[in-house]
Amino acid sequence: MKNLKGSGVALVTPFKADQSIDFDSLERLLFHVTQGGIDYLVILGTTGESATLTREEKQEVFAFCKKTNNGRLPLVFGIGGNSTQQVIDEIHRTDLTDVDAILSVSPYYNKPSQAGIIRHYQAIADASPLPIILYNVPGRTMSNLSAETTLELSKHPNIIGVKEASGNLEQCMKIAAGKDPDFLLISGDDLMTTALRSVGAEGLISVLGNAYPEIIATIAAGSMEASKNATFSLLDINPLMYEESNPVGVKALMHRLGICSDVVRLPLVSASAGLTKRITEAAGRLNIAQMEGAPVKSI
Repeated sequence: MKNLKGSGVALVTPFKADQSIDFDSLERLLFHVTQGGIDYLVILGTTGESATLTREEKQEVFAFCKKTNNGRLPLVFGIGGNSTQQVIDEIHRTDLTDVDAILSVSPYYNKPSQAGIIRHYQAIADASPLPIILYNVPGRTMSNLSAETTLELSKHPNIIGVKEASGNLEQCMKIAAGKDPDFLLISGDDLMTTALRSVGAEGLISVLGNAYPEIIATIAAGSMEASKNATFSLLDINPLMYEESNPVGVKALMHRLGICSDVVRLPLVSASAGLTKRITEAAGRLNIAQMEGAPVKSI
């Protein structure tokens, strides 16, 4: 658990123009975030477009990341879904050597009750050889893990934390107030991280960390003043990352930064011309602020 504090980045999966996986760009991305001060890597979460990768492609991406990382940073692997047994089966099929934890999204589409969510996660945690991090993102799953549900699940010895992306500060505060000190409350929203740190959160798992690892590292683990200033620097650009769905925005930004292409897989499409223009403008303003010495990198 100590390895999973600070800044994690939810890695994108770069694609070539033909939508095959671009391993050269993935290697460049891994070097970029590692050198930028990120504390751990999250592989094949939502931002990695895991929903549109085949089982074989997931295995290839996972193996490549492990080999390239070579033990430098802790690894979290995304395994989730809306069929409890299928999630368990995938965990058992996957070689989890060198992985520190599994990030598992709350069941989507089925819209289970809180009792169903509890039983889903308990079954996964019982079956998993690795610790489980809950992932609450109601904007995608259409079902929220209540604070009470998260606290109940936190009692399971193999559930070590929650990535909270509900955007509900009061709910997060209830979790912080009621959790055991060893249970990790991890921000799933870059802009809410400083506020959540003030009530006991342990860093964040970030989308913008793909592009700006130094800024995200400051938000996650810098002094509260540095964290606040770094957060303010992202106020313009962060909303653009989600306007046409994640990872459309961040891939457009990363294309501008020369890290990878902006290609995504259907049913997602690359950022519109209008959104790309606004991302480019926001990135330019942020770059100017950094060059002028805005306090967004100091830790």
